[in-house]
Amino acid sequence: MVRQARVLAQATSDLVNAMRSDAEAEIDMENSKKLLAAAKLLADSTARMVEAAKGAAANPENEDQQQRLREAAEGLRVATNAAAQNAIKKKIVNRLEIAAKQAAAAATQTIAASQNAAVSNKNTAAHQQLVQSCKTVADHIPQLVQGVRGSQAQAEDLSAQLALINSSQNFLQPGSKMVASAKAAVPTVTDQAAAMQLSQCAKNLATSLAELRTASQKAHEACGPMEIDSALNTVQTLKNELQDAKMAAVDGQLKPLPGETLEKCTQDLGSTSKAVGSSMAQLLTCAAQGNEHYTGVAARETAQALKTLAQAARGVAASTSDPVAAHAMLDSARDVMEGSAMLIQEAKQALAAPGDADSQQRLAQVAKAVSHSLNNCVNCLPGQKDVDVALKSIGESSKKLLVDSLPPSSKSFQEAQSELNQAAADLNQSAGEVVHATRGQSGELAAASGKFSDDFDEFLDAGIEMAGQAQDQIQVIGNLKSISMASSKLLLAAKSLSVDPGAPNAKNLLAAAARAVTESINQLITLCTQQAPGQKECDNALRELETVKGMLDNPNEPVSDLSYFDCIEGVMENSKVLGESMAGISQNAKTGDLLVFGECVGVASKALCGLTEAAAQAAYLVGISDPNSQAGQQGLVDPIQFARANQAIQMACQNLVDPASSPSQVLSAATIVAKHTSALCNACRIASSKTANPVAKRHFVQSAKEVANSTANLVKTIKALDGDFSEENRNKCRTATAPLIEAVENLTAFASNPEFVSIPAQISTEGSQAQEPILVSARTMLESSSLLIKTARSLAINPKDPPTWSVLAGHSHTVSDSIKSLITSIRDKAPGQRECDFSIDGINRCIRDIEQASLAAVSQSLATRDDISVEALQEQLTSVVQEIGHLIDPIATAARGEAAQLGHKVTQLASYFEPLVSAAVGVASKTLNHQQQMTVLDQSKTLAESALQILYAAKEGGGNPKASHTHDAITEAAQLMKEAVDDIMVTLNEAASEVGMVGGMVDSIAEAMTKLDEGTPPDPKGTFVDYQTTVVKYSKAIAVTAQEMMTKSVTNPEELGGLASQMTNDYGHLALQGRMAAATAEPEEIGFQIRTRVQELGHGCIFLVQKAGALQICPTDSYTKRELIECARAVTEKVSLVLSALQAGNKGTQACITAASAVSGIIADLDTTIMFATAGTLNAENNESFADHRENILKTAKALVEDTKLLVSGAASSQDKLAQAAQSSANTITQLAEVVKLGAASLGSDDPETQVVLINAIKDVAKALSDLISATKGAASKPADDPSMYQLKGAAKVMVTNVTSLLKTVKAVEDEATRGTRALEATIEYIKQELTVFQSSEVPEKTSSPEESIRMTKGITMATAKAVAAGNSCRQEDVIATANLSRKAVADMLTACKQASYHPDVSEEVRERALRSGTECTLGYLELLEHVLLILQKATPELKHQLASFSKRVAGAVTELIQSAEAMKGTEWVDPEDPTVIAETELLGAAASIEAAAKKLEQLKPRAKPKVRIIYLSVSKHILLLCSHSYLLSFEDPLFISEFVWCSRRKQQ
Repeated sequence: MVRQARVLAQATSDLVNAMRSDAEAEIDMENSKKLLAAAKLLADSTARMVEAAKGAAANPENEDQQQRLREAAEGLRVATNAAAQNAIKKKIVNRLEIAAKQAAAAATQTIAASQNAAVSNKNTAAHQQLVQSCKTVADHIPQLVQGVRGSQAQAEDLSAQLALINSSQNFLQPGSKMVASAKAAVPTVTDQAAAMQLSQCAKNLATSLAELRTASQKAHEACGPMEIDSALNTVQTLKNELQDAKMAAVDGQLKPLPGETLEKCTQDLGSTSKAVGSSMAQLLTCAAQGNEHYTGVAARETAQALKTLAQAARGVAASTSDPVAAHAMLDSARDVMEGSAMLIQEAKQALAAPGDADSQQRLAQVAKAVSHSLNNCVNCLPGQKDVDVALKSIGESSKKLLVDSLPPSSKSFQEAQSELNQAAADLNQSAGEVVHATRGQSGELAAASGKFSDDFDEFLDAGIEMAGQAQDQIQVIGNLKSISMASSKLLLAAKSLSVDPGAPNAKNLLAAAARAVTESINQLITLCTQQAPGQKECDNALRELETVKGMLDNPNEPVSDLSYFDCIEGVMENSKVLGESMAGISQNAKTGDLLVFGECVGVASKALCGLTEAAAQAAYLVGISDPNSQAGQQGLVDPIQFARANQAIQMACQNLVDPASSPSQVLSAATIVAKHTSALCNACRIASSKTANPVAKRHFVQSAKEVANSTANLVKTIKALDGDFSEENRNKCRTATAPLIEAVENLTAFASNPEFVSIPAQISTEGSQAQEPILVSARTMLESSSLLIKTARSLAINPKDPPTWSVLAGHSHTVSDSIKSLITSIRDKAPGQRECDFSIDGINRCIRDIEQASLAAVSQSLATRDDISVEALQEQLTSVVQEIGHLIDPIATAARGEAAQLGHKVTQLASYFEPLVSAAVGVASKTLNHQQQMTVLDQSKTLAESALQILYAAKEGGGNPKASHTHDAITEAAQLMKEAVDDIMVTLNEAASEVGMVGGMVDSIAEAMTKLDEGTPPDPKGTFVDYQTTVVKYSKAIAVTAQEMMTKSVTNPEELGGLASQMTNDYGHLALQGRMAAATAEPEEIGFQIRTRVQELGHGCIFLVQKAGALQICPTDSYTKRELIECARAVTEKVSLVLSALQAGNKGTQACITAASAVSGIIADLDTTIMFATAGTLNAENNESFADHRENILKTAKALVEDTKLLVSGAASSQDKLAQAAQSSANTITQLAEVVKLGAASLGSDDPETQVVLINAIKDVAKALSDLISATKGAASKPADDPSMYQLKGAAKVMVTNVTSLLKTVKAVEDEATRGTRALEATIEYIKQELTVFQSSEVPEKTSSPEESIRMTKGITMATAKAVAAGNSCRQEDVIATANLSRKAVADMLTACKQASYHPDVSEEVRERALRSGTECTLGYLELLEHVLLILQKATPELKHQLASFSKRVAGAVTELIQSAEAMKGTEWVDPEDPTVIAETELLGAAASIEAAAKKLEQLKPRAKPKVRIIYLSVSKHILLLCSHSYLLSFEDPLFISEFVWCSRRKQQ
């Protein structure tokens, strides 16, 4: 720290001098003063830092001095940033400009490569996906280039810099998607040159995007706070541009730009108006929460949406021929800009006071004004005014219903009834024309809405005339009001769809509005008219069928929430109901029971509507499941679900407050409200957990609360209404519905943000053709059903007409045939089934090809591919295996519950196996080693077989969520396939690393970096502390690997490949865990910092891996070696930055991790000391006695007890206190270990057993402290009743026990009469603690073989004999030796037993048996030691005689343990002591040694005789030299032992 402080002081001194020179040369006095002031601030901060560094150097162990130095360094960093802000910003922006240029160039090259590969791409779906992503990127490239040019042209302009940052960030997502699409397409491109070009371009683009992401993040940090001002300037500029356009329009000079048409600009304006509304909703939320970063992002998005809106408004005004309409459009758009500028300004002011009620109120008022201006702007579109006129006309006409009583009718009942029927038919037809007109030009909608309003006027007059003759006028008026409301909703839905045809669920909402008009008309007709029984029902049914027919016209979006299998069930159920009702129609028409006849017609009509809806939904699912269709992409929320729920809640609320609603209708409406509000709340909860945007997270939670509270209040009023249907209760209910509707509408508007919305599927031509059989059957069913009902209506009047009966039978037969055809068509078109069959056949062919290649390889006749290099083949194979691995989870998910996706995924999977086989056979043909040949072919075959298994399971599951019996098989098959992919990837990476091919590793690291920012992280399964611990582990592993690579670059460059592969794997795990750590970190700034630091580490790892590959290719290149060493140092530095970011996230838990690492080092050091003590070489440096150290040990142990208390209490206190306690305990245990080692050395090497007893005691304390620190870390910030708190208490008890045991051992160590007894007591306690760990459910980190477990039982046997002998002799020396031996024997046995039992090949039953045997053996041995302890306290012949029985129990337990170990190995187990096995092992080892020696001999070259020099080594170097040459000597060689012991003694002296 002090050394770095010196470097820092020199650097800041240089900077201060440079700033002073600039200030003297500056002409502008104001700038000169600023520079001098900044230089003074920097100089003062440097002086404070130097002073703090001196204090830390004088007191290196003083925590306060270190903290002062940290604070001074942080203050200096802040001062440096302030002083050099402009220079830093300029450098960052310059880096971003370069990265943007490279990204644009790489994207252009990738698009060109994609076009070149299009001809030879056999996978149509992959090609379509690639083409689509290329189009999206091509749209973004001009914006990126324009941003670079603007920034370069106006280097000091903040707006230009922000434009570059925005275009860069907008480019990242489509660029990443294009990389993924290109990589997915590469394996199926048959032209090798085109495939290699596309692969290389995709890699280059991925690298460029990684650099662009990092550069844009840093630039955003530097320039981001000014986003709000930039957005404000943009909106003001747009307002001025619209004013200029208005002046041009007045002069008649406003012309449309190239490519602008009235229809295009109209649609752009309509869709953009919703985007503006959504971004403004987010702006309000961010400002209300006081989040400056996301407020800036929302302001930027609002400005971008307004820019599109302004362009569209100008285009509409320029394209229209009506000058008045053009002026109105420009004026309304300018009003929107003016209001938006005020809104952004208010949001900026609200950030300063997040909780201020006045600012929130002003924000809401301005937002309402902007929303009103937006509506006015949309209403200025062509055709919209005509719809508004029609709506106004309907509203004016409906005022006729507001009178208290209607005048008596002037017409007869028959005349009024006839006019009402005719008007109803006209209005129903006009409603259909309105629906149809929304698909045409704007003029068609204007005409249709005008006609609809005229027909409504006539219908209303006819209805009023009819009401004059009705007895219950109130109910008739209520029905007319319902028709008026339904008509208005129809026109509003038509208006909304015409403005934005691509809006989610818009078509379904329009169709539902048309059905609502029809149902309202039917209710009125049923109430008012008097016809022969059955006639009204037939007319109503015909109107309903006419309305639902539109569903079958073009089902390119979902009609309902039904899955494919729900559709089949719905068709089956409704067809059964329809069959029964058709039989009833025929039967009751014959018998003349016309009331039942009418009921059957109504039931048939409902069944036909249900059949049509299910058929339309099934057709949609069949269309999107076609492999040639573009599959949709799931977003954060489903906007269709939100829109559908919004509509259902509004209709249910309308029914609640309708005076004509019956109690059953009220309860039904309440059920609908509860169902949909519950679904919305669940959707909000899921969206909140998935999104990484903290503002959106809070908004979804708050919206869910508002909806839930409003629903609860409404339910209370409904209960009151259900008890008493009074006008007062109904008014209360009406009042309670308003907040709920408002909350749902606000939530729906927020959820429509493009950031959250799903991408809908696009049905291809082949998908539309697949729909036709279903649609044709459904249309035939509806047409024949309509004819059947018309025929039945005439038969109800005249049942004695035989020809009509014959016609009815014909129609009935047609209906039956069409339904059968419909069911057959839906079943035949089951999504994914046909694709699964094709894929299974294709993979079976591939397996046969691999088998043929394997047979050829066995017979040494595999033809070598000469058209391509082995490196290119390995790269192809790696690429295709990676793509297969990416598809495993999507296929499993689709097979379990997403039938529409199944066909896409299995087709894509199958398309990869032909290139897999080709590449695998090619690699095998170029591999000289036969074993490696067979490995590649066998693993490829295993992968194909596992794919076959998952396809069979997927076909069985079929995407049916109700087929739960297939889900386990799908999950198991997916897991097996993942293992197959991992196996072949390990083989390929090893082969690639051996020859210096690191492209795959670089891709893996880049992909892991991309996933850090991609989408939303999965639901966390642990706390920040858990992820923090794992990230620290992998970070340190990367640092260690980097250090090893530095060493191996000089000594063994050929080993760099394996180290690079290890670093790649570690970084993959680190990125995954780092993403979760960032997601769970609080506050979000810490998470952002963690994510950024992990990405920077990824860049460093990429550079290091690349240098390692280059050095492997040319091991003697000294320049590359230097570069590798520099890269390794950079990686180590970036690891420290990751660790510091984690420490900022949770200082206390990070200190616990550091302390635990330090304690682990102490334990390892104590193990080494025990080794020296056992060898009899642990001696004191001076003539000291144990008494000289006893007091120091006792004092330090007491200090450790105090630290333990602070550590336990720190778990429930602040992170700072926890950090202090962890650091203090680590320091204290270090001191205690040192003084105990000194005390043990003072006992002298003549008594090694007592030395080992004492060191074992401190080792127990260190292990207990390690467990306590781990428990404290897990319990930090947890509630008192959390299970981790109980674990903490248990660890604290063990710690106190072990410290007490240490104190007793220290007091008894000089007492020859009791120290053996004390050592045995400590050993018994130690074994009990080890048994507790053994019996825990924690899985060991590594596994071992059963032979190892058997080998460790020998130690138990020896220790048992030793214990029996000590019990008989009762000598303290024997007891101490027994205690020390028992510790090691039992601990080794328990460790080996648990590791062997958790081997993957061991079954659950055998594992339980082995663990039980280990426990029994330990308990038996514990009883033996406790009996020895009893003998020591009171020796009697009877007690000594019982030793034999205890030892027999141990022997029996050992036998059982050996048998369970043999059972672990199964039938393949061999006795390791068998002479044959020993001989075979020795021979194999000798053969391996000979082969290795032969390889080394091949590499030997003659060398000149070296000059003989006498080298005097230090003792340390002598020891290292001995260790480095130990493989030449046996460890039992007397020469080695004597040299080593001599050196060790010299070292101690």
